Amino acid sequence: MVIGVPRELQPGEDRVALVPASVGPLTKSGATVVVEHGAGSRAGCPDDAYVAAGARLAARDEVFAAADVLLQVRTPGAAGVHGADLERLSSRHTVIGFADPLGTPEAAQAVARRGATLLAMELIPRITRAQSMDALSSQANIGGYKAVLLAAATLPRMFPMMMTAAGTVSPAHVFVIGAGVAGLQAIATAKRLGAKIEAYDVRPAVKEQIESLGAKFVELPLDTAAAEGQGGYAAAQDESFYRRQRETMARVVAHSDVVITTAAIPGKKSPVLITADMVAAMPPGSVIVDLAAERGGNCELTVADQTIVAHGVTIHGPTNLPATVPFHASQLYAKNLTTLLAHLRTKEGALAIDPGDEITRECLVTHRGDVFAPRLREALGLPPLPAPAAAGTPA
Repeated sequence: MVIGVPRELQPGEDRVALVPASVGPLTKSGATVVVEHGAGSRAGCPDDAYVAAGARLAARDEVFAAADVLLQVRTPGAAGVHGADLERLSSRHTVIGFADPLGTPEAAQAVARRGATLLAMELIPRITRAQSMDALSSQANIGGYKAVLLAAATLPRMFPMMMTAAGTVSPAHVFVIGAGVAGLQAIATAKRLGAKIEAYDVRPAVKEQIESLGAKFVELPLDTAAAEGQGGYAAAQDESFYRRQRETMARVVAHSDVVITTAAIPGKKSPVLITADMVAAMPPGSVIVDLAAERGGNCELTVADQTIVAHGVTIHGPTNLPATVPFHASQLYAKNLTTLLAHLRTKEGALAIDPGDEITRECLVTHRGDVFAPRLREALGLPPLPAPAAAGTPA
């Protein structure tokens, strides 16, 4: 097996799919690793570190020409199709990385036309045996951490309470909306910085997790019986639910110095939870960090990849905070990728795409020239595929 690692082309994407420490175990298992010149330089992984670990350096064309398996952070389709790379794909390639299949199903169809097999890391199922492959969680953890640091650097006041000879400084009030991986890490980081924290999630089951981190769970008088969807993610609600949610949440937002929002629905537009009027009611100098900016944002005024000031409130709309911590983000992501790769390899070292296996089936986007994922086929108006063979029968 030849594993290729191309340099990321998306502006601002400083992560790399494979770090030098991950190369050794792959080469020991019999694989050859080919890395594009400069692929890891922005993540603090120089070319000579890859060579020392046993990888071979090559130009981009050679990486695609030599590789059977391509490991990427963003595959063609994630944040725009890179035409040149799409033309480089063929039926001999298996591509693994973030693919944004639910947001750009047409891009997945373009990959299928090239005959390549595509596995999307954001579709890894949230089950126990796939935890070490869960790239969404590993990267969201970093996003939640960095969101608090961004807010702390912007807020014109300190986070912790301080008792000094010159007087007492009261702690900052932080409100975290959404208690998934990013939200829980944001709570933990803000707590370490000494803030007073409140948090809300539409799923009442996470109340215990929020309180265990030292935050106060905000109770809203809403019917949340159907709030949790597939895989533990929050399920989309109707507009009347979000309207009532905003009305009852407004009082908490109004006395918060920092609001961090993380409410995202896979493949759908982010729900608007903070209106312009709610922003106007916040204290001057307050900060909003909207981690749902990539899908439109949880704040009505959010602009993706921009920082704006409205009603005296600074609103950050980052879409790729993990890439601002590229060394550790790449380290964690490489572990996710190599664990999935080990799951897909046979004892003889070959790659086996087995749609009968739950992990493979859930993240398999294209295979044998066709779109495989049922949700994508539905979005593209394609008929359902026949049921997969039983597990253990490679396709």
